[in-house]
Amino acid sequence: MPQTMMIFLKPFISAPSSSVWSKSNSGGNLLDTNVKICKRAEVVCQGMLAPRKFMQKRKKVEVFKSAEDEADQKNWRKMMNEIEETGSAVSVLRSQRSKNQDLPKDLVLGSLVRFKQLKKWNLVSEILEWLQTQHWWDFNEMDFLMLITAYGKEGEFSKAESILGYMNKKGYSPNVISHTALMEAYGKGGQNSKAEAIFRRMQTSGPEPSAITYQIILKIFVEGDKFNEAQEVFEALMDMDAPPLKPDQKMFHMMIYMYKKAGKYEKARQLFSLMAERGIPQNTVTYNSLMSFETNYKEVANIYDQMQRAGLRPDVVSYALLISAYGKARREEEALAVFEEMLDAGVRPTQKSYNILLDAFAISGMVEQARTVFKSMRRDRCNPDLCSYTTMLSAYINAPDMEGAEKFFRRIKQDGLEPNVVTYGTLIKGYAKINGLEKMMEKYEQMRVHGIKANQTIFTTIMDAYGRNKDFGSAVSWFNEMVSSGVSPDQKAKNILLSLAKTSEEQMEAKQLTGCVNDLIVDRIPSYINNNDEDDYGGDGSSGDDEDDYDDDDGSGDNEDYDDDNNAKISILSGANLDQLKVSGRASQT
Repeated sequence: MPQTMMIFLKPFISAPSSSVWSKSNSGGNLLDTNVKICKRAEVVCQGMLAPRKFMQKRKKVEVFKSAEDEADQKNWRKMMNEIEETGSAVSVLRSQRSKNQDLPKDLVLGSLVRFKQLKKWNLVSEILEWLQTQHWWDFNEMDFLMLITAYGKEGEFSKAESILGYMNKKGYSPNVISHTALMEAYGKGGQNSKAEAIFRRMQTSGPEPSAITYQIILKIFVEGDKFNEAQEVFEALMDMDAPPLKPDQKMFHMMIYMYKKAGKYEKARQLFSLMAERGIPQNTVTYNSLMSFETNYKEVANIYDQMQRAGLRPDVVSYALLISAYGKARREEEALAVFEEMLDAGVRPTQKSYNILLDAFAISGMVEQARTVFKSMRRDRCNPDLCSYTTMLSAYINAPDMEGAEKFFRRIKQDGLEPNVVTYGTLIKGYAKINGLEKMMEKYEQMRVHGIKANQTIFTTIMDAYGRNKDFGSAVSWFNEMVSSGVSPDQKAKNILLSLAKTSEEQMEAKQLTGCVNDLIVDRIPSYINNNDEDDYGGDGSSGDDEDDYDDDDGSGDNEDYDDDNNAKISILSGANLDQLKVSGRASQT
């Protein structure tokens, strides 16, 4: 039976009740509900990922005040495009100057504001550094504040220190914006102790920290795994009789993320409830944060429904998290239905959301459906990246179709991409699963020829394959090879080596190698089950590295418009191999 029919036959029973499926009337019978479900299934099978009108390219109709305004606007856009293409602002700005005339200040100011909005802080600092040397530009306190803010965003703490010192010499009074920017520069530059010192000094002698200051110091503490310090600062704001300010929504979001990062999910849920008690508004980002650390698709769907009942509109991150949850649970039809609902709601899919849907089919080896998603990416102007190609490769491997996998692997290079350690690891694991040791080693050697070092998962995969197909001694050799290559075996690698040991002598040797010299009972789980754990390459091709990255490039040019709503989205969909969204992790390794 063709794979496309599998979607139709698999029952739809657990998608979010309030959104994906049509609600049946309260007095309706079960048959009516089933009919609606079957109709939806038919749509999914026959019209999978049909294009929507909002995704079609439309020509914008612009209205200008006058012919002169039209010329100015077009000239400005042309200049901005040139800056984007060259990567340098000053050379382009100089070319705009007429003979013996200064640049229009409106043009310069407009460019600065636009680059600030785009978070192009390197261009902001370049322009301001140039303006410092121009006699026709009155470089005032606001310019200094924007420059030190740009240095703060870039982590240029030495330059930020110089600007702050120069401002002091010029007689500018201490300012919360400049001190907060310097603190952020230290944090982004890896000087966390200096950042904390500035914060403590601001608390005791001023200038008094603002809400932005607290948001940034919490971020610095959390990213530096200084959870106790972050909790101390947050609780001080919560418990003080007359605190300088109350924790706001962004601070709660950061603390929820911290508890997620620390694995204290119940604490995160309690903080979510506390927001409602304290009257702190909850938005889509709040619910996305909760969805991001739930592993059960039913729980994710429940939070998704709560968000909609609260009158909040799901964004692309909300849909991506729900699609991911269904994909991991091997409920591909529900994952596709949620993606279809996202398109129907007019939410434009991102490259990452497409990768997550692609992964949902790849996990179950549904090649044709995965190919449909892969083709739809280009149609919708979301060009596949190496992550997409690696996920598509894993679909062939999980089919299993190694011949198709080889062809697609060759296509990666033909399309101008270079396979990385995750791509090679996906192919290596495919041959390990079918006990093709010769082809497995061929790919391993090919990877080394290209200068790519094996990671922990590749060594574990090869060790397990040799242990199952040859002898325990071969597995020990690869375990030692892993160690000698500077890769520390994780608990999974140790468990696999222990499970491969059959005789008492082998068990003793395995215990000595893994550090388990005490008597212990090793569950005789077949090693191939361990090695098929999707936390490594499995269906999504991720490397199994569960390092979180909350990179909230907030975009606040003057520390007065700090906004990390998009940052929380980034924390969920980017970073290195988040446990909840491994597709994003793959992207980070590319």
